[in-house]
Amino acid sequence: MNKVSFFQSIRVKIIIVLTLFLLLAIQVIGAYFGQKLEESLLENHKQNVEDRLQVLVSNLEEPFRKERTEDSEGPSLTEEVRDITSRYSSEMFSDLQVVDSQFRVLGSNQVDMIGKKISGNSSIRDALQYRNADEAIRRNKQTNDRVFVRALPITDGDVSVGAIYVEASVEEVYDQLREINQIFLNGTILAVVVSIIIGILVARSITKPITEMRKQAMGMARGDFSRKVNVYGQDEIGQLASTFNDMNDRLKLANQTTEEERRKLSSVLSNMSDGVIATDESGLVTLMNAPATQLIGMSLYEVKGKPIMDVLQIEDKAIELEELEDTGSLTIDFSDDNELFLIKANFSIVEDEDGKFSGLITVISDVTEQEKVERERKEFVSNVSHELRTPLTTMRSYLEALTDGGALENKELAPKFLSVTQTETERMIRLVNDLLQLSKMDHKEKVMYKKIIDMTPVFHLILDRFEMNEKGRIRIERNIPKESIYVWVDQDKITQVMDNVISNAIKYSPEGGKITFHVVKEAHRVRVSIRDQGVGIASEKVDKIFDRFYRADKARSRELGGTGLGLAISKEIVDAHHGKIWATSEEGKGTTVYFTLPLPNRKRGNQQ
Repeated sequence: MNKVSFFQSIRVKIIIVLTLFLLLAIQVIGAYFGQKLEESLLENHKQNVEDRLQVLVSNLEEPFRKERTEDSEGPSLTEEVRDITSRYSSEMFSDLQVVDSQFRVLGSNQVDMIGKKISGNSSIRDALQYRNADEAIRRNKQTNDRVFVRALPITDGDVSVGAIYVEASVEEVYDQLREINQIFLNGTILAVVVSIIIGILVARSITKPITEMRKQAMGMARGDFSRKVNVYGQDEIGQLASTFNDMNDRLKLANQTTEEERRKLSSVLSNMSDGVIATDESGLVTLMNAPATQLIGMSLYEVKGKPIMDVLQIEDKAIELEELEDTGSLTIDFSDDNELFLIKANFSIVEDEDGKFSGLITVISDVTEQEKVERERKEFVSNVSHELRTPLTTMRSYLEALTDGGALENKELAPKFLSVTQTETERMIRLVNDLLQLSKMDHKEKVMYKKIIDMTPVFHLILDRFEMNEKGRIRIERNIPKESIYVWVDQDKITQVMDNVISNAIKYSPEGGKITFHVVKEAHRVRVSIRDQGVGIASEKVDKIFDRFYRADKARSRELGGTGLGLAISKEIVDAHHGKIWATSEEGKGTTVYFTLPLPNRKRGNQQ
């Protein structure tokens, strides 16, 4: 068992979780506290400014409302305003301006501003024109300090006769907030350090019994059941430790009880590639794996407790179980009327520690394909012999007739006999050539010269050749895309496939019939179909037309010179191109042969 790394340890995880929970709580509280504190300090500062400002407004309203003439005695409006504003130092207001309705500064705590006109201040303009009281926190353009801006109108009834514009620095408020945040940060660091220490202690108390149980589990995996886990309390972890000790005792007992069964399972595991059936000393089935279930067609639930002889349908049931190993392997026929199915069974006896018979291990495998190959080999030899014997017998008969002398002197019969002999000779040559080609393909001796070619002009070229040879006897309908279809093929071999399929379609088509040649470009392949209007093939025979020497109409095939190998060769060629060939047919309506070729992938195309 691999050692647990530091960061995978449950102790570290507990410490991290506790620390994260604490940080989360502090951050939530700090954010809420900081927000509320900032709002409170700013509100208090604004209220102080507002109180002083209201007093100033009250003092300024009276001078603005006085009616003054040229003969009036006493101070002017500017002098009164300057006198009032001079009482307010710059400690509260960093900028104080009192303007009249003409935007002229009458008083200010900045002497150089008095007497100037201000027209670009939107806050003063809104206060004079619309009597709007404006307030905001902005950055001072000169000092870049944050200031509280307040603009109030001075009214005489419903008319604005002046305005007051003040800026009060709020940097002191934010300095206080920074100091408080620093105190809060220091407290957070201290709390995190304390929480880590507490987390280490808590995690240690939790993980110590778990660590002991882990060590005990590793010992149990090695077969050591002698150790016990210490129980430190009656909480959930203590109960888990008690349960773990109880499980240790039970596993120790179970390990001794199943030792005999382990030997049987060891034999089963060594033969898991095939079907495996295990029995007890009485020959009754106790265990069966999935391949065996598929082979015999019954589940373990159905065969458990039944004699192995009945399950495998062994006819000679008089054989003793101990004698089955001496019989070697048995081939059991599970065939039915529709399908051949043969199973080969190998038997192995299992003995206990005292050498007594304690069960049987049966390994079964499917040998149907091997039997089919053997039968096909015998059938192939028989077909070759038959195909060669027929033309040889014909040639011998005609040659004997010529040798006797009578037919040789007959100027009418002699050329006919020689023509038949030549035809049968050519037929045998074609048969031998086809057999040699199939043999090379079976032994992977035939080299494919593949390259990427555009099949569209190749399709047209082949069809043009057939149309020229048939001279109107058969009409060929073409359904070929106009676009280029690039395929990775051996052009000669694919041409041979099309020649074989189209030739068969022409042979079995009636005079004046039609052959439909259709090409479809699909996602990853191109599909070609060739449909004739011949007599068709029975549904149970369609799949056999690609077998060697199979003829749907044997008499007509031999009459037309066929060897029965054309479609078999075509299938081998298409398979070598990683394609697929198949046929569909309906009696009286014709046959359609399909074959597909894979389109080249982009990587292969780039390499060429």
